[in-house]
Amino acid sequence: MLETILAISGKPGLFRLVSRGNRSLIVETLDAAKRRMPAFATDKVISLADIAMYTDEGEVPLREVLNSVKEKENGQVASINPKKASARELADYFAEVLPAYDRDRVYTADIKKLISWYNLLVNAGMTDFTEQLKPTEGDNIADRAE
Repeated sequence: MLETILAISGKPGLFRLVSRGNRSLIVETLDAAKRRMPAFATDKVISLADIAMYTDEGEVPLREVLNSVKEKENGQVASINPKKASARELADYFAEVLPAYDRDRVYTADIKKLISWYNLLVNAGMTDFTEQLKPTEGDNIADRAE
């Protein structure tokens, strides 16, 4: 699911990949408006599946961090308001979600963005952050039905 959810630099919110156009991607906002627009090659577009958070031991994929937030919040919208919370409150909240996060490389703005993205996904009804298994070559669907 996270492979088709995109963040576009310079544009607020998250977008769902709808289709590919000629030299562009057609994306749709995740909010209630569901506006469609093109994302051109000049836009910096990244899939949420390609994002990771820094920890003291390395990097943790965003899907794992989102699952941690989901467990903490019981699948509901985050209990903290990222726009009104202080930097200390955000750091304490994130320490509960990802205790070993790298405090030098994960900034307050990153935590705000993560919580905002989580809220957008939950409000859009997307709460399954587990990795989708892609069929491998030679994998027969009929074999799995047995």
